[in-house]
Amino acid sequence: MSRLRLTLACWDYDRTRALADGRVRPEGIDLNFLPLEVEETFFRMLRNREFDVAEMSLSSYCVSLMREDPAFIAIPVFPSRFFRHSCVFVSARSGIERPQDLVGRRVGVPEYQMTAPVWIRGILSDEYGVDPASVEYLTGGEEEPGRDEKLKLSLPERFRVTPIGPGKTLSAMLADGEIDALHTARTPSTFYSRPDDVRRLFPDFVAVEKDYYRRTGLFPIMHVIAIRRSVYEANRWIAQSLFKAFCEAQAVTYAALSVTSAMTSMLPWQVAAVEDARALLGDDWWPYGFHRNRPVLDTFLRYHHEQGLSARRLAPEDLFAPETFEAFKI
Repeated sequence: MSRLRLTLACWDYDRTRALADGRVRPEGIDLNFLPLEVEETFFRMLRNREFDVAEMSLSSYCVSLMREDPAFIAIPVFPSRFFRHSCVFVSARSGIERPQDLVGRRVGVPEYQMTAPVWIRGILSDEYGVDPASVEYLTGGEEEPGRDEKLKLSLPERFRVTPIGPGKTLSAMLADGEIDALHTARTPSTFYSRPDDVRRLFPDFVAVEKDYYRRTGLFPIMHVIAIRRSVYEANRWIAQSLFKAFCEAQAVTYAALSVTSAMTSMLPWQVAAVEDARALLGDDWWPYGFHRNRPVLDTFLRYHHEQGLSARRLAPEDLFAPETFEAFKI
């Protein structure tokens, strides 16, 4: 019997490796797995719709849903999650010592609509009272000149967003004091090459992030898995088939991380890290599926709307193929 051939673009995560190497095969699907860097995947899928299925920025996906004819539909699989307090960097020349000092400053973001800065702005607002509109944002390439927003934005006037010069990079501008701070998903190179000029706003970020989780129960979601809507509409069964396969591949990783006879990664204290994560976040510390993730999704969608990125406040139910909300029971 012939199987549907689909191309999936996704980074080479431990939790997706069983899909990449064929240990897990989605029911009815032959998967052509392309292990691309996330920036390349996002750019090619959002600009050109090159893949049948792809990892996608949660924010970019939500922006796409505002279009008249949305091109994608997602399944509740979250290949990337990240506590983002570690991703606020400040220039040593700025005099910024606490989050409230960001008000009125010039802050770099590779793209205003990126998921990581959406979370950072939301957390700074909720936790420290830093209104997202109280900051001037400068957008552009972090390490290479010429980056622009992948999606055209129409923001309310209260948000000031300006591209940097064509020969500039945010990483260098931060070290030189041309911007006061940087909200980003990638650690800027100048944090390592010019440590006297660039530092984290939250140096003890692990403790801060653990406290944040204890108080809020939120483990921020960065990416979803999106299907080209035309492919989904022609084969609606693939949403559940892909969802089940991603869950099975993740289970392989959970099992591997729990092995203590030989470590599956090069982290010397992997066992301690796993035990620490389990103690704080529970046995299934990286949950897939809709219902368990509803609170974190709802928080993100509130941030997305408050920051002018979605004209109406989306509901978590608006994001996913309805076939993935429930499963059969015997």
